[in-house]
Amino acid sequence: MSVIGEGLAEAVRLLVTLDPEVMDITLRTLQVSCTATFISVLIGIPIGTVLALKRFIGRGFTVSMVNFGMGLPPVVVGLGTWLCLTRYGPFGALGLLYTPSAMIIAQAVIASPIVAGFTIAAIQSIHPKLRLQILALGATRIQYLLLLLWEARLGILAAVIAGFGGVISEVGASMMVGGNVRGYTRVLTTATVLEVSKGRFELATALSTILLALAFCITAALSYLQQRGR
Repeated sequence: MSVIGEGLAEAVRLLVTLDPEVMDITLRTLQVSCTATFISVLIGIPIGTVLALKRFIGRGFTVSMVNFGMGLPPVVVGLGTWLCLTRYGPFGALGLLYTPSAMIIAQAVIASPIVAGFTIAAIQSIHPKLRLQILALGATRIQYLLLLLWEARLGILAAVIAGFGGVISEVGASMMVGGNVRGYTRVLTTATVLEVSKGRFELATALSTILLALAFCITAALSYLQQRGR
């Protein structure tokens, strides 16, 4: 309990004094996670919408793959991203390995199936008669899609919340493709693992507390928008 208490006190001290290294790590965590979530939304919502509305050969298999991707181990994603971005990989010429961009790519791969899966469930939960009513009122294809997304907005916001929660808490893939380089790719999760390995449990507890506070604030804001949308 003394470690937890000292860790909480250290977290307060680091935040009050605006410790430069901690602020840098926190801002990088926010930048990487929010960018990855935004990319996953751009990818996941269209895919989820298509899979929810269209019927085609192989759709069942595709939905199964999306659901499988929702539980894909982050270390496997990290390994796959590392193999693609390594010097001898297909995208090695881009020089993205051990950069924040590599971390964003890995986290976006993790979050996209989550967003797509929640979007499928949200749109399929809309009553079929409502879809027919929208078409009967003469809506164009674009209007039809926009109205369906609006009706499913609560579920889609849940998809965004789940996607963000999946990336901000991720450590394995970030450490594998980012390298945990101080001042460049170090984020709160990887910094916590590093401090634990060094036996600095108070600082690790402080970093974990800051991570929890950051995740709570973002999730609470999204949850407010979701409940307000009711």
